[in-house]
Amino acid sequence: MADNKGMRINENIRVREIRLIDDEGEQKGIVPTIEALRMAKERELDLVEVSPNANPPVCKILDFGKYRFEQEKKLRDSKKNQKVLKLKEIRMQPKIGTGDLDTKAKHVQEF
Repeated sequence: MADNKGMRINENIRVREIRLIDDEGEQKGIVPTIEALRMAKERELDLVEVSPNANPPVCKILDFGKYRFEQEKKLRDSKKNQKVLKLKEIRMQPKIGTGDLDTKAKHVQEF
């Protein structure tokens, strides 16, 4: 099963050796992919490729469903924290009265 974002998991990892990080965050070094898959299945977890461009690729043993949920949550939170810059404009004509000009100036300060 491959995620729609291009992330490869379990049997979809098609390299001979990987750099393995276990479910406790410890680096196990360079391990054959078959051995890493066996370790993941023993723990009833998934082998997820987190850095495919590294040499050898970096993979972690973790619960893929939980990992994907956390990634989506981080994405939602980062979108929520982005500030959208709104551009507001005020139109004035050359024949504007002083009272109207003062009112518009107050509105500009409120922005």
